[in-house]
Amino acid sequence: MRASIGNVVVGNAIEKVRGSIKEGEGIARPMGESGMFNDVVVNMVDVGEETGELDRMLSKIADFYDEEVDVAVSALLSLMEPIMITVLGIIVGGMVVAMYLPIFKLGQAI
Repeated sequence: MRASIGNVVVGNAIEKVRGSIKEGEGIARPMGESGMFNDVVVNMVDVGEETGELDRMLSKIADFYDEEVDVAVSALLSLMEPIMITVLGIIVGGMVVAMYLPIFKLGQAI
C-alpha cells in the first residue's frame, strides 16, 4: 500500500489508519491524530462511521474535492490564456520581422 503513494508521510498516515482498522477501531481517530487530513474530512468520516453511511460520506468528500480541483484548474487556465496569447504573438511577430527584413534590405540595395 505504501509503495503506491508517492509521499512517505501520507503513506505512514495511511498505514496507521489501516492498522487501526485491522484492530477493529474506527477510521476517523487515527486520521485526525495524523494531522495529514483536513478537519472537515475527518468529521465527515466520523459522521459516516456513526451513521453507517461511510460510503456516502466518502463519495461526498470525493465530489467536493473533485469540484475544488476543477475550479483550481479553470482558474489556472484563465490565467495562462493571456500569457500564451502574448507569447504566441511575440513568436509570430518575430517570424514576420525575420521574413520581411531581408526584403527591405534588398529594396535599399537596389
